[in-house]
Amino acid sequence: MKCLAVVSHPLKNSLCKDLLDEVADELERKNHEIRIKDLYEEAFDPVLTRDERASYYGDEYTPSGTQKDIEQLCETEYLVLIFPTWWFGLPAILKGWLDRVWVPGAAYAHSVDNKSISPKLNALKKVRVITTLGSPWWVDRLILRQPVKKALKYGVVGACSRGCDFEMLSLYDCENLTQDKINRFKIRIRRFL
Repeated sequence: MKCLAVVSHPLKNSLCKDLLDEVADELERKNHEIRIKDLYEEAFDPVLTRDERASYYGDEYTPSGTQKDIEQLCETEYLVLIFPTWWFGLPAILKGWLDRVWVPGAAYAHSVDNKSISPKLNALKKVRVITTLGSPWWVDRLILRQPVKKALKYGVVGACSRGCDFEMLSLYDCENLTQDKINRFKIRIRRFL
């Protein structure tokens, strides 16, 4: 499968970058064609431009420097997102990638009356999300009811890809990790992928 692994963390020595290495090794071991997209390393501009937003409901979306990213997404069969969950949301750079790359005409199509959308990412069959959180599991799952998972599964992937297999793996209490806990999580990643 054509895999795209998108990592969103500003620090080169971050846990997310370490987990990306594990993901890349496992996907290569399974003979997938993998491309790595490091949004910070590429200095991806997350700011949706006025022209881009104005064209959301126009006859044709007008990308401003993201056409290659859009084409890359449209070709992707297996997407892996790796990021820290900050304030129970996505890092701004990843949110901007969604805003500027998962766009009308490529990721979805508006209905004639602009009241609904239909999925267009027909190649996308599998999405795996790996995230790290400083909070304990019970805050995310019991109190907040997994807002990031819901937004990605239903609001993004569910709206843009028909029948896509979506799963999310979270590493909690990241402020208090031991090497043993990280190693056990890496084993879970291999099974997860």
